[in-house]
Amino acid sequence: MQGSWGLMRGAMKRRDAPRSIAKGTFPRIVRFARPHWRRLGFFGALTVISAALAVAGPVLAGRVVDAIVKGKPSSVVVILALLIAGLAVADAILGLAERWYSAHIGEGLIYDLRRAVFGHVQRMPVAFFTRTRTGALVSRLNNDVIGAQRALTSTLSGLVTNVIQVALTLIVMLTLSWQITALALVLLPLFVLPTRWMGARMADLSHEAARLNASMTTQMTERFSAPGATLVKLFGRPRDEMDDFGERAARVRDIGIRTSMLTRIFITALTLVSALALALVYGLGGWFALRGQLEAGTVVTLALLITRLYSPLTALANARVDIMTALVSFERVFEVLDLPPLIAERPVTRPLPAGGVSVEFDAVRFAYPSAEQVSLASLEEVAVLDSRGGEEVLHGVSFSVEPGQLVALVGPSGAGKSTIASLVPRLYDVDSGVVRLSGVDVRDLAFDDIKTAVGVVTQDGHLFHDTIRANLRYADPSATDGDLWQALRRARLEPMVRSLPDLLDTVVGERGYRLSGGERQRLTIARLLLARPQVVVLDEATAHLDSESEAAVQAALAEALADRTAIVIAHRLSTIRAADQILVVEDGRVAERGTHAELLAADGRYADLYRTQFADPVTV
Repeated sequence: MQGSWGLMRGAMKRRDAPRSIAKGTFPRIVRFARPHWRRLGFFGALTVISAALAVAGPVLAGRVVDAIVKGKPSSVVVILALLIAGLAVADAILGLAERWYSAHIGEGLIYDLRRAVFGHVQRMPVAFFTRTRTGALVSRLNNDVIGAQRALTSTLSGLVTNVIQVALTLIVMLTLSWQITALALVLLPLFVLPTRWMGARMADLSHEAARLNASMTTQMTERFSAPGATLVKLFGRPRDEMDDFGERAARVRDIGIRTSMLTRIFITALTLVSALALALVYGLGGWFALRGQLEAGTVVTLALLITRLYSPLTALANARVDIMTALVSFERVFEVLDLPPLIAERPVTRPLPAGGVSVEFDAVRFAYPSAEQVSLASLEEVAVLDSRGGEEVLHGVSFSVEPGQLVALVGPSGAGKSTIASLVPRLYDVDSGVVRLSGVDVRDLAFDDIKTAVGVVTQDGHLFHDTIRANLRYADPSATDGDLWQALRRARLEPMVRSLPDLLDTVVGERGYRLSGGERQRLTIARLLLARPQVVVLDEATAHLDSESEAAVQAALAEALADRTAIVIAHRLSTIRAADQILVVEDGRVAERGTHAELLAADGRYADLYRTQFADPVTV
């Protein structure tokens, strides 16, 4: 039964077996497995001993039959029985030891690979995450890492065990009777041939089921998120969604029934072939025994051995598929690790000068990276990466913000304001020109220094599905509860949090959707206050808020901006009248600059924007 099922799985996998593996994959696997070499050695030794015990059992069983038939002393039978019992105990102990080593090697490798991939992905630029499908990336950390782990545990140990078991079994069987051994090998094709048609059919059904399951997973992921569920309810389509999902689920159900029946028919047929082979061995062996050419115990030994021959032989027939599949998992993990981070810290960095921090843009030109620079087709789930990209969006932008000053960026959507803001914390690197903090090129600074010096509040106010305490401490893990309450007080959020039953232990929900927009934004401002940056970048932090929420957020922002260097992207010009300098950004260039009064007096683009936003309503 086990051999039949393994053979069918192998036939299914062979249909999709990879044809080649990237050069250098195997040496890299060896380097990755090097820390586990000692345990791998013990594990290999245990599998060899286990394979030998699997052959010794049938031989001893045959000796017992011979001793009974020949009327030997009962002590001989007892000794043989004790040896068989000892083998069983030894095999059980070896099984536990193998599992211990297998678990430690496998879980250790999973830990190493996941840590390596997760750490590498954390160093990737924002552009990587804007292009990559999250599910595809998570699959590398789950499915592919586990597939790679199996290469060093299940696949490797199975290969060693099966080779040794087949070799020892064939040697013993040939020694006992070459005729019966030949019969066993002649009957093997009858055990293998049915898998060709059945394996292909099962593979097709498995593919269809996997496609439909993936489709259902995608639908559930999108519809179960807060924005997706809201959209479904707003457009009144719950019943249509249920019918669509039910249709996919029904097809998966039907495929499951067909797969179950095909599997039973397949295993029943192969079990029958195996039983017939065993009957032939007993028949031919019994005939030889009655003619005095074989001992009765030898017939029993051969019958037991033939049951232990089919399973490893069929497993070895699929060994190449198993090995190639495991190597592909390693290759897919290495594919992510080989994608170089676009933003890298220099080996030798410069310290940030003490005191207030200034910000300077000096003739900055910038183009967003192309897909080839930051992404993989397999992670975007496309055949070919998008070839677009590389078009310059900032053209020689220059300005400076002195310590403690506030500079506002205004202009139409798509003008380049957010791009300018993303260059300050070095989410991207400029193509030419320089972005400086206190006179030091940000590319010469350590990441930790930039993180400490620059704080950013975006308009979406992202929060993790965790408690208020955990979201706040993300900025400062050492913060006490007193520090948290002080930050909430300064962010004008303390009364709201005090009114919650769980206080700081309240879970905010995915992306903070259990809070209102203004509450989410003030919580991100409280987080910023805990970080205590010297430079604050506000990227339309009050966009999409009602007047009351905006007023509360503006009060919180006043705390965040006090005595700090600030760059503010404003969509409402009334909020930046007191800015030390206002930059009007259009088409990636600074079209105008000056104070609110100076720009109004110049009667240029800023004045047009101001009049458009504050024009008196037309009376009808």
